Amino acid sequence: MIRLITRWCVLGLVASAAASPAFAQLPSRARLQAVPNVSSVPRGEIRGIVEDDKGQPLAGVVVSAVGATALFATTDAQGKFAFRNLALGPYLIRAHLQGYVPAKAQVVQVGAGQAAVHTLSLTPTATPIEPPKVLTAGVGGSVPAGEPVEHDHDERAWRLRHAKRSVLKDSGQTVAVTARDDDSLFEDSLQRLGRAVGSPARLATSLFADLSVNGQINLLTTSAFDRPQDLFALDATVPQAVAYMALVVPGRGGDWLMRGTLTQGDLSSWIVSGSYRRKPDAAHAYEAGVSHSAQRYLGGNTEALQAMSDAGRNVGVMYAYDNWSLLPRLRVGYGAQYARYDYLEDPTLLSPRASVTVQPLARDPLKVRAVVSHREMAPGAGEFTPSTMGLWLPPERTFSQISRAAFQPERVDHVEVSAERQWAGMLVIGVRAFRQNVEDQTVTMFGLALPDSVRGVGHYHVGSAGDFSAQGWGVSVSHAVTKGSRASVDYTQSTTQWSGNSRDAQTLAALAPATLRDNERVHDMTATFDSVVAPSATRVFVVYKVNNTFARGHDTVSSALRNARFNVQVNQSLPFLSFANASWEMLAAVSNLFGDDAFDGSVYDESLVMHPPKRILGGVTVRF
Repeated sequence: MIRLITRWCVLGLVASAAASPAFAQLPSRARLQAVPNVSSVPRGEIRGIVEDDKGQPLAGVVVSAVGATALFATTDAQGKFAFRNLALGPYLIRAHLQGYVPAKAQVVQVGAGQAAVHTLSLTPTATPIEPPKVLTAGVGGSVPAGEPVEHDHDERAWRLRHAKRSVLKDSGQTVAVTARDDDSLFEDSLQRLGRAVGSPARLATSLFADLSVNGQINLLTTSAFDRPQDLFALDATVPQAVAYMALVVPGRGGDWLMRGTLTQGDLSSWIVSGSYRRKPDAAHAYEAGVSHSAQRYLGGNTEALQAMSDAGRNVGVMYAYDNWSLLPRLRVGYGAQYARYDYLEDPTLLSPRASVTVQPLARDPLKVRAVVSHREMAPGAGEFTPSTMGLWLPPERTFSQISRAAFQPERVDHVEVSAERQWAGMLVIGVRAFRQNVEDQTVTMFGLALPDSVRGVGHYHVGSAGDFSAQGWGVSVSHAVTKGSRASVDYTQSTTQWSGNSRDAQTLAALAPATLRDNERVHDMTATFDSVVAPSATRVFVVYKVNNTFARGHDTVSSALRNARFNVQVNQSLPFLSFANASWEMLAAVSNLFGDDAFDGSVYDESLVMHPPKRILGGVTVRF
């Protein structure tokens, strides 16, 4: 038994020794180990707070972070903001709030796991943001609630507050933007950010960084339509591109202003002007200027080609006005405008005027004003005459005389006495009484299909409705409804007596009898609303005008629309395109108001525009 056991043990040892090399040749099983996820990328975040110059948090501030991507945030009630899940790298941080000077741009380096808190400070602007100054209803722009308002009472300002204004003529003033000391830092940041801000916008605005002048450039598109479906018709009016530029050179005693605008196509036109205006507080606050306009038509409208000698028209205007402060509470205004229209038989027209403004009591803001003026205006002059301020458009449309008679200029003799008082900076009330004598009242007619002519919205006819006299009165009320919003209402009533017919009476009676009038009472109501939405820096300007004497072009139109005119304008600030010392703004407007007369016009100037088309305008404004 012992031998048997010994043999089996020996055999087991031999077998184990023989099998060991074979097992040693087998590879060992690899142990599973944790491998890091190569797809995860470190992210970072930016936090901050926006304060005013007194260290108080500001809510509703729009903050931008431009780097590998562009992000936007709005501060909460505590003035805090945050950008999370950001790719690593440099970011340019800026803040914007209506009524405050933009904060200095900061370059923030975002690293992995970093969440540093950055503080941005905004300073209130030295002067409130200037709203549109020209309101059809008549007494100024919007002002913050509770703040006193000092209205200018010189010749120009008074007239602008009583303007019959089309919104398509921009009512904004040229904005002076002060260069900031962070421009060099900002430009360096743009170079480092490369693809984020290396855009044509930066190239365009950098051209103005070193200029000492102020101004604006507008790239606009304008068109017109009768009905909305006309925009999609095959024969729809081709939109026109308009370029406008204004430069202001401030001086010690006054400002130089140079403006120019042009458009090209079948109808090519341009206007250039230059003027000088002394400071309003000067003893002699005079203003003088000159402008020249040209229009050339190369389209297919035979009537327009025949009406324009040598396929073009030229208009030149010179003017000079002085507002002289004789005493602290007595100002005298006087001046004249000289114009030359090459399509008139007698091309020269002279329009003088004079005014006296008195403040009866030293401690009372009541102002009383008397005006005497004589105005001569050629038919179609609105196409060539620059707007009284801000943006204006070059001659966009052609026109011709409705009959074989020559063009007759409209002549208006106007006498007016008015009073205006400001109440606690919130409410302004004005009353006025006037009398007019008008010769050759101009009639403007759209949509007439004469024999051998093309009907459309780009060409219109003019004529003379005859002579009349009018006397009437008006009242205007303007009130700051809320902070940044102002509403105005203007009502005018006048009685007219027609005394004679013109050489166009027979033609008008056959083609447009609604333009021939008899003695009647004219009621005109104009409502204006102007509002600035601070968080989004959006300005909305609306005018709605109702008049019982509007010429009716089509009987199928409802009475409410026949007796009403409107214009709507929306300006949207683009603060994050405000590179260097330039600010960007978008503009969109639609209007069927024809006139843009800030001076003493006839009570029928807008009423006797028959069936005006709707005009649309949009584009971009760069102020520098």
